[in-house]
Amino acid sequence: MKNKNLNPEDQEMLEAFDAGEFESALKDERRTQLAQLAEATIRKDKRINIRISSRDLEALQRRAIEEGLPYQSLVSSVLHKYVSGGFKDISANKALLRTSR
Repeated sequence: MKNKNLNPEDQEMLEAFDAGEFESALKDERRTQLAQLAEATIRKDKRINIRISSRDLEALQRRAIEEGLPYQSLVSSVLHKYVSGGFKDISANKALLRTSR
């Protein structure tokens, strides 16, 4: 399959992948371990109830539509990224820049 957005090297790699020419370097033990970690990460086994402003909820719902996913999934993803250190506090960084000038 030809994709005009790819450079020749990437196109060659895509064609090789489509032809089944790639083999995984993962050993079965590591593959099992990664599968278990992935399952534990995406498992949603607890329910919470929170109260937020209707304005924030509407904004979350709009952003979820833009991302193409249910708003509860967006909220869960945002919380996960926050607790795992995946978010940078942009407003805090801006405040630091203002005070350091």
